[in-house]
Amino acid sequence: MRRIAITGPESSGKTTLARAVAAHYGALWVQEFAREYLARIDRPYVEADLIAIAKGQLASEQAQEDPNRSLLVCDTDMITHRIWSQEKYGRVAPELEQLVQGTLYDLALLCRPDIPWEYDPLRENPHDRDRLFALYHATLIELKRPFVIIEGDRRERLHRAVHAIGEVMG
Repeated sequence: MRRIAITGPESSGKTTLARAVAAHYGALWVQEFAREYLARIDRPYVEADLIAIAKGQLASEQAQEDPNRSLLVCDTDMITHRIWSQEKYGRVAPELEQLVQGTLYDLALLCRPDIPWEYDPLRENPHDRDRLFALYHATLIELKRPFVIIEGDRRERLHRAVHAIGEVMG
């Protein structure tokens, strides 16, 4: 089963793309666990929550893995958790870094924030999406992860994603 991660800054079209790619391929997709987790806690999140969220994301991905299917689309990745931790707390806990290093995807689709910002109560960075995009880009290069940049309108984004995934699927 090929694993595709959809990554990038907030409000860059990740969930929309994940749904569209999964629908195009008839694939399974894993929603962003952070949303479910943060909706359950009745307090501001703390650094330890990031590790719990990352572990929950991985557990959700593992629960969806199916050897009879060829593709799993993940609506976030461990790099997102790493960057989130760096931005919010100025560091990455060793346990979280282990998850980053140990979790590989066949391809990351890095969504450029070239679409309008949409308000969401869980979003925190409306004014620096380009800076964060550059951080995602640099991190993917640093970690030597395969990725392609996804940009443009919805149709173009899906076209680019399908083309890149087709290359991975062979």
